[in-house]
Formats: sequence, C-alpha cells, structure tokens
Amino acid sequence: MNILVCDDDRAIVDAIEIYLSQEGYTVLKAYDGLEAIRMLQEHEVHLLLLDIMMPHMDGIRATVKIRQTSGIPIIFLSAKSEDTDKILGLNIGADDYITKPFNPLELTARVKSLLRRYTQLGAISEQRPSIFRIGGLMVDDDRKEVTVDGEPVKLTPIEYQILLLLMKNPGKVFSIAQIYEKIWNEDAIGGDNTVAVHIRHIREKIEINPKDPRYLKVVWGVGYKIDREQERI
Repeated sequence: MNILVCDDDRAIVDAIEIYLSQEGYTVLKAYDGLEAIRMLQEHEVHLLLLDIMMPHMDGIRATVKIRQTSGIPIIFLSAKSEDTDKILGLNIGADDYITKPFNPLELTARVKSLLRRYTQLGAISEQRPSIFRIGGLMVDDDRKEVTVDGEPVKLTPIEYQILLLLMKNPGKVFSIAQIYEKIWNEDAIGGDNTVAVHIRHIREKIEINPKDPRYLKVVWGVGYKIDREQERI
C-alpha cells in the first residue's frame, strides 16, 4: 500500500519513511499542502499523513480541498496537543490525530488500524448485498453508499462505520467508549471528543435539522442510538 507523508520538516518525513518501509509500505513524500494535493492526483495513495503547520498551503486548507473529492484516510501530525486543535482537525475531515513527538510504534499501529478499517470498508463482499433502511435513511453496505430520501450522502470511512454500527443495531444504545473501541479497535482513553465530533458530522449530513434529529438520537448521559425499527432487505 502507498502512504503519502507530507511535512515541511524533511527529517521527520525521512524518519517516518524508515518506520513505514520496515512495515512493508511504499512511502511517497511531499513537503507542503500544494505538493500533497498534486501527488494525490498523480499517484494511487491509500493513506495520507499530513502536518498542520506548513508553508504555501497548510494541512488544514489542504484537507478541506482534498475532502471535496476524496475520502482517503487522513492522519494529522502536529506539535499542538490541545483538544481544540484536535477537534479542529477532525472537524475539517481528518480521521485521526497524532501529536509530535510521537512514538514510532504508536504511529505504525494507528496507520495499520486505519488502513485495516479502510480496506474492510472498500472490500467487495462475496455475500448477498445488505441494505439497512430506516425511514428515508438507507445504507447499502455492499456498495458502501448512504442516501437520505434518495439523495446520496458522502461520509468519510470513519463516519460510515459509525453509522453502519448503529444501523445494524437499531434501538441499542452505544456509549462513546463502546463506539470508540469498536471502530478504532483500541481502548477509549481520551476518545470522547473524537467520537462526538464524528457523530456531529454524521448528523449534519443525514438530518434535516441536526438539533432535532429523526434518526441518530442521543440518550443523555448514556450514548447514541438509531431510534426507529430497522428494515433489512
């Protein structure tokens, strides 16, 4: 698999290339947001590691541009560790966030985990298509498509997996920790903001009025659920 690493610090890019190459990945390198966008257009890339603070075009603006046409998994790299910075990254379309300096083992583990979820999401199922429908909301898990009242909805891979988890378990309340552990496959330590941001994004995309949702409901103090009875075709 091809991983694009974009950071204006060439030493960091070279170090990440060593870590990921040892795991069998092919590493492509870029040093600003504009170059990263060009590389994505010219090469098949399966995951993007993207620094936030860079010249010419920073990681925030690059991600906004990339998300207009691509659902590629994106992990932000940043020296900033505040929750507000992490939330900003998730808000504009990142799937995960790693604070520099980082542990090489944590970096490779997060890359593997996100790629595994992305690969599973895009895999062609040999089984009969599964369509989950609740009112006007429909998830076609064979085609990996979501529609609301017949209109297509574009979700990131993480958003899709969260919605699919809830659609497959109508009426069941999942806590934030349960959602994090099932989707990220790791302990939910400090994952509250991450899940909440993704849930908000899903609501903004599938609900007419996210403040008064028809489908994705909050059970205060407990978690989230898909509220109505599910039909399975």
